[in-house]
Amino acid sequence: MQRWNGWGDKNLYVDLTPQAHELLQELLGEGTPKEEYPLEKLINHVPRSRMPRHPVISTDPKERINHAHGQSLPDWIALRGGTLRRFPDGVALPNTLDEVQELLSFAGKHKIIVIPYGGGTSVLGHLDVPEVKRPVLSLSLKHLNRLIDLDPYSLLATFEAGIQGPDLEAQLRAKKFTLGHYPQSFEYSSLGGWVVTRACGQESTYYGRMDELFAGGELLTPKGTMQFPPFPASAAGPDLRHFLLGSEGRLGILTKVTVRISPLPERNDIHGVFFPSWENAVDAVKKLAISHLPFSMIRLSSPVETTTNLTLAGHEKQISLLKRYLRLRSIPEEEACMCLIGFIGSQRFVKAARREAFSIISRNKGVSTGKMMGEAWKKNRFRAPYLRNTLWDTGYAVDTLETAVTWNKVTSTMQSIEKALGNGLASWNEKVHVFTHLSSIYPTGSSIYTTFVFRLAQTPEETLARWKALKESASHAIVAAGGTISHQHGVGVDHKPYIEAEKGPIGMSTIRQICSHIDPDQRMNPTKLV
Repeated sequence: MQRWNGWGDKNLYVDLTPQAHELLQELLGEGTPKEEYPLEKLINHVPRSRMPRHPVISTDPKERINHAHGQSLPDWIALRGGTLRRFPDGVALPNTLDEVQELLSFAGKHKIIVIPYGGGTSVLGHLDVPEVKRPVLSLSLKHLNRLIDLDPYSLLATFEAGIQGPDLEAQLRAKKFTLGHYPQSFEYSSLGGWVVTRACGQESTYYGRMDELFAGGELLTPKGTMQFPPFPASAAGPDLRHFLLGSEGRLGILTKVTVRISPLPERNDIHGVFFPSWENAVDAVKKLAISHLPFSMIRLSSPVETTTNLTLAGHEKQISLLKRYLRLRSIPEEEACMCLIGFIGSQRFVKAARREAFSIISRNKGVSTGKMMGEAWKKNRFRAPYLRNTLWDTGYAVDTLETAVTWNKVTSTMQSIEKALGNGLASWNEKVHVFTHLSSIYPTGSSIYTTFVFRLAQTPEETLARWKALKESASHAIVAAGGTISHQHGVGVDHKPYIEAEKGPIGMSTIRQICSHIDPDQRMNPTKLV
């Protein structure tokens, strides 16, 4: 059973270690927990529906609340503080592809705005209800979760687009295959959502990003159905799949998705490595990135994130032994950078890759700590978002942002982002705890993934104002550094002001023209992307 105003299973709670609580008090001051706004009270704020009657559409107030938001921090502030005021007029949960087509026709006839809904995990306002006079329909693909076809010879699988991560992987693994796409939202996000936001998984170094895994599918648009055949490659003009990738629901409803799958690997071992400095660590992972060795992932934490993660881990005795071992190996505690490296493939390939990789690591003064930390990370990697619930209950807000830049800009961009966030609440005389890791490594550069924690204010309006100040400061720093405004989260509402710096005026007008051509009445998720 999912929480109505937070992340994940309401029966699952991740504790904050005493050491972590002490660290937050020391860095930010004592948090003040806020009383949760009751669901029953919020239901009273849901206005009367403007939706014409339809047998598949529900106008139940609680259903409308559940589909009025994603998982962004502004969404959380509005839900927890009771300030959410815009709701879809109805929620449709079709059971068949024919019902989706009929609902789109119904929406066209009655001039209804349609917001496609996958798993509801957006962190950038993709699901925000626009302030319009027309009725708004949230069209959920939750029940469209079937495997349509599996071609083991061609390594292709076709699913209905509403299928969520665990169900997709379970069906593939039963046939000894995997998609290998593991975003942190894996447990609740949908395949269709991954495609239309150009998502990136934690093991994309080996399996590829969603724009590489997406082979084809079917899109229902206001002008008709578009088919995307799963060619292995084509030179027949622009690849129309790339109009769909990252379109964020602006072009229509993605109903079927064909993906490129892989046989289950024989081994997928994640090793922990510590470097004595950030400079050593970045040089090492850059060399690993161009080695073409079979890595499933390379995840490098800054010194501050390393300290924070070790504090959050608990297990005081084991961490104490680890720190003692690192001191013996000349790794200074305050400068240490933890790196998780995944080796994937056959036993023979993994063994050879590990030998070559550790040769590079040792030349950069890296020290191996074996597979213990990697195994712990694999076990808990989808539990990290649950800390958002715990921190909020303790009086703190946490959010993340990310970008990607070329290697020559990685360190300076990271420093600019952290400085912007660290000073972002100076006018409130409030501190911010900021830490970063490189999560996706490429031959030419890397993503930069930054987390920031700050104290909740006395009112939801004030907390939102603080978040806006931090988000704007960091986004301007990213643009000034020449980074992309999003490596993996998409655009939605929150990144919309900054996308033109990347696309340019001609690029933006091209995107607008495509949206207007396919959806001239602006019925499909308007106000997002452009």
